[in-house]
Amino acid sequence: MKLYSTNNPSSRVSFKDAVFNSMPQDKGLYMPVEIPRLQQEFLDNLDKYTLPEIAFTVAQHLLAGAIPDGDLKTLIDDAINFDAPIVELEENVYVLELFHGPSLAFKDFGARFMSRVMAYFLEEGEKQLDVLVATSGDTGSAVALGFLGVPNTRVTILYPKGKVSGIQEQQLTTNGQNIRALEVEGTFDDCQALVKQAFTDAELNEKFRLTSANSINIARLVPQTFYYFNAYAQLLRQGKKKVVFAVPSGNFGNIGAGLLAWKMGLPVEQFLAATNANDTVPEFLKTGVYQPKATVATLSNAMDVSSPSNWVRIADLFKSDTEALKELITGYSYDDEVTLKGVVKIFSDYKYVACPHTAIAWTALKDWLAKQNDAELAGVFLSTAHPCKFPDVFPEQIGKAVVIPEQVKALGDKPKQATGLKADFDAFKQYLLTH
Repeated sequence: MKLYSTNNPSSRVSFKDAVFNSMPQDKGLYMPVEIPRLQQEFLDNLDKYTLPEIAFTVAQHLLAGAIPDGDLKTLIDDAINFDAPIVELEENVYVLELFHGPSLAFKDFGARFMSRVMAYFLEEGEKQLDVLVATSGDTGSAVALGFLGVPNTRVTILYPKGKVSGIQEQQLTTNGQNIRALEVEGTFDDCQALVKQAFTDAELNEKFRLTSANSINIARLVPQTFYYFNAYAQLLRQGKKKVVFAVPSGNFGNIGAGLLAWKMGLPVEQFLAATNANDTVPEFLKTGVYQPKATVATLSNAMDVSSPSNWVRIADLFKSDTEALKELITGYSYDDEVTLKGVVKIFSDYKYVACPHTAIAWTALKDWLAKQNDAELAGVFLSTAHPCKFPDVFPEQIGKAVVIPEQVKALGDKPKQATGLKADFDAFKQYLLTH
């Protein structure tokens, strides 16, 4: 597998180099030189395969020998050891539950796969790997649990002070061992900017072996394709062949992975990019003008991103063919009032508790389906996090219906370990150099 930078299409690096370097020095993002199309026989018979089998076949084709088949299968069986079921809420409306991993969020797919890929590539005697990650909520906890105790690695998580939920903060700050948490006085975009600047700082790169666990890392994107194929496999078992995916979108890695799956042959009729008030992409899809604004804090905090990193990958997939992009992706944005109405409506109609991000995706799906006239269409909206992570969002009646998993209950007994930091690169650099 060879990859290039979106800012330099003629460049070439190996998968191992892209995983460890995360972001090219030219500040682009890595993309595969070749995106293989899976065999039609495999796609037509996805319903006959398990999630690990699907994951292995997809990764095998995409990585193209970067990891030998036997090692890759072992790695995937270890990383993807939890389910991702679709649940039918009404005729032709399904929720894809991606919160059955250890951190209760979809990012467990990417974090667990990536940590094991990095551990696989690390050779004895090599310099310690320093993983830098900015989080708006769930990335940090997934990465923390994915890398906890992994030898010869150290993880530094930056999160915006007061802008993640209580449970998310507990998951970020109670690990210890090789996991460090920085509580930044700013927004997720500030955290992300600090991480990006670190990767292009000569002194830091000389002293440390830096890499990222954000969705800018190609090793995060690859495993997120798995659950799109697996969702379609489950639909095939129910006789459904036409699907639209509604994706809660913040940094746009999730929908980017769906589009990569589509490029590999997954038959998707439409993608719905569902955002909160941070509507940079929906506005672009409507007007053709890409203009990030100041980040707005919302109930769906993991999507509080005004300048999504992965949009350059999506644009690259379409090679600047904006019309083709707009034909496949429809954008929606909703404020907190509509989000909360969605949470309430989902519970009222289905007795199902959805986190605010999930409610936004459901609202987009229902709005889009209302304009269609195709009884064969199956709509799947992605549920990206367990509702227990957002206790302050729900009205009392809905809150009482949330089942708290045992691993969350255990967090309350652990002390917070976090260092406060201003949203200033010199301060961040000094922390890295002196700690």
